[in-house]
Amino acid sequence: MNSDKNLNSLLKWSIEAQAAAKANAEAAADGQAPASAPQEAPTSQLTPEMLNAIMGGPSDAELMQASMAHITSSDPEITLDSKLTAFDNLEQLIESIDNANMLGKLGLWTPLLELLGHGEPQIRLMAAWVIGTAVQNNEPCQERLLALGGVEKLVTMALGQRVEGIEARAGDQEAIEGATTTGAEDGKETKDVRRKAVYALSSAVRNYQPAMDVATKELAGKGESVAEKTDAMDMDAVDLIITPLREKAAAAA
Repeated sequence: MNSDKNLNSLLKWSIEAQAAAKANAEAAADGQAPASAPQEAPTSQLTPEMLNAIMGGPSDAELMQASMAHITSSDPEITLDSKLTAFDNLEQLIESIDNANMLGKLGLWTPLLELLGHGEPQIRLMAAWVIGTAVQNNEPCQERLLALGGVEKLVTMALGQRVEGIEARAGDQEAIEGATTTGAEDGKETKDVRRKAVYALSSAVRNYQPAMDVATKELAGKGESVAEKTDAMDMDAVDLIITPLREKAAAAA
């Protein structure tokens, strides 16, 4: 338990440090302050236990768990920017196929898919991005996504509709109220999220026939003109399905 607490504190400190460094760079670029003038220091202080976690080298699995815990936290002090940074860290971690395959072992697929229905568009976008990275050329992850109903969700999002999911956490509400969410009203998905969903769907169906079969069935059921049987190994045939979805998403309001 103490180890998990130290990792979560370390992640929070790291995110705050990244934000402070970014603020310093932007201020220096704008001529508002010399590069050497520090911005407000991270509020989370490194403790001996946290330093031990650094020196001991927390495993990628522990970092992945800490990132997801940070993203899904209901703590109102955790900002949306902080959650997005944690999501970015998670995406970089699962660029490794071995790490991507740990998503299932760590029980992270279920919360990841739930985030596709989050109330904040940027969270939904990052969830689709992480999914797309995880399943790319990775059959075990493609299989897991399919088994949990993720392909159907991605098809819905790619066609411009919201999927059901969790509401925004308290810490995200202020950012949501000030965000531009054109296209998100009346159950419509935003343009940027829709495009990222197409990317994830493309990665999910390529070279994996079971996912392709489900995707084409879903698309046909929603009125899309698709071939009844598409060979997932034929990239040209796959493109005949994905390219129109990408073009429709790009042209969306």
